[in-house]
Amino acid sequence: MLMIDSHQHFWKYDPVEYDWINDDMAVIRKDFLPADLGPVLAANGFNRCITVQSHQSENENEFQLKNAKYNKFIAGVVGWVDLQSEQADERLAYYKQFEKMKGLRHVLQGEPQRDFMLRPDFLNGISLLKKYRYTYDILIFPDQLGYAAEFAARFPDQPFVLDHIAKPDIKNKKISDWKQEINKLGQFENVFCKVSGMVTEADWKTWKPADFYPYLDVVVEVFGMNRLMFGSDWPVCTVAADYKQVAGIAGDYFAAFSENEQQNFFRDNALKFYNI
Repeated sequence: MLMIDSHQHFWKYDPVEYDWINDDMAVIRKDFLPADLGPVLAANGFNRCITVQSHQSENENEFQLKNAKYNKFIAGVVGWVDLQSEQADERLAYYKQFEKMKGLRHVLQGEPQRDFMLRPDFLNGISLLKKYRYTYDILIFPDQLGYAAEFAARFPDQPFVLDHIAKPDIKNKKISDWKQEINKLGQFENVFCKVSGMVTEADWKTWKPADFYPYLDVVVEVFGMNRLMFGSDWPVCTVAADYKQVAGIAGDYFAAFSENEQQNFFRDNALKFYNI
């Protein structure tokens, strides 16, 4: 079966550009390139992946699109454009020449203004995406989920996907507030969700698969099996788990689901969402 990892990253490590990689994450302070991921994907039964921006610049787009051009297993790129710029429309039009440019992302979780996504100039940029058939990845922390619901409500025809199930505090088993807010976001049919990034929100040293199941129960109930997709968050995940362990958490949890539901989760939902 064709299997797609809907969320991973490549970078040539630079301590200034990647200043978010702190001392605790020293294990990923190095280059991670397609040649490193290809064999790992194959060993775990994956054939394709979506590479997502990890630095907010158009140089990043150039780097990732070049990776995609020369590596067939990269099915799509989620890049970055300054959506607040007066040139946003022009830049979005420029990237349509690249078939593998599928969508955009902004690191909303890192913005001091927690409702940054509701700024008028940012909303204007988002309003342009539909014209070019771009998707949008929502990267936030749980405290921003309420704003994300308002954000999604404004653009009912825009395909959105929530990255990393909004990073709940799995380490401390906090779930109630996150569950309440994610229920509000999940009511919008244009919002998908990536089952990704969970191990980095757990205790890196002592996590066990069962720690994630209550959160998986919630996203299955909220989004259903037509709007969930698997993502490894490699190589960020390697601070807490190897690729096989990350894939295993999802594989074991969804093993009891129907074959069709598993195909949706590991393949078809990503194909549909990213127009592959």
